[in-house]
Amino acid sequence: MKRAKYLSILAAIACLISCKTSTMTTIYDYTALSNKGKEVSMADYRGKVLLIVNTASKCGFTPQYDGLEALYKKYRERGLVVIGFPCDQFGHQEPGTDEQIEEFCRMNHGVTFPLMSKIEVNGESAHPIYKWLKSKAGFAGFAAEHPLSKLLDEMLLKADADYASKPDIKWNFTKFLINRKGEVVGRFEPTAEPEGMEKAIEEQL
Repeated sequence: MKRAKYLSILAAIACLISCKTSTMTTIYDYTALSNKGKEVSMADYRGKVLLIVNTASKCGFTPQYDGLEALYKKYRERGLVVIGFPCDQFGHQEPGTDEQIEEFCRMNHGVTFPLMSKIEVNGESAHPIYKWLKSKAGFAGFAAEHPLSKLLDEMLLKADADYASKPDIKWNFTKFLINRKGEVVGRFEPTAEPEGMEKAIEEQL
């Protein structure tokens, strides 16, 4: 009887350890398709500081491509990698194919940082990377001084009066900062301009 009780306790401890371990994920546990259709392991970026952004080509925030590219050029030698995930879930503002998106980014914004294949970031079909990102960092609030903050807030409130309490991606150009250990250390909403993120990035480099 004592032996059976002892064994059940051991099994419970093993289960707790296993469950805890399974939730201790990092970005390195995930893969994504590049815009060339090649499967890319996020583990390939192990030891880098990552800035992951859901992007769109026909958005009021699209000029942020310039700022993101500037960050990439300034800090890539120190270990920063910007990764763009095109998404068409917000106002149908990314209607193109992967090839068209890449050409637009290169021709209009000189983008050289990696672009992935177009994905969804919210809902049942959300990419696993984005499900993980949202579980690690909730909505951070729109910058009060940004001219588009009020418009976004009013639009989202009409759709869902409780939107601010939910971790869903609110719009294009939401940015997640990942440290060298593959952990989320910051979420920056679309109203956070890339140049305003330098301090946070430098702290991780």
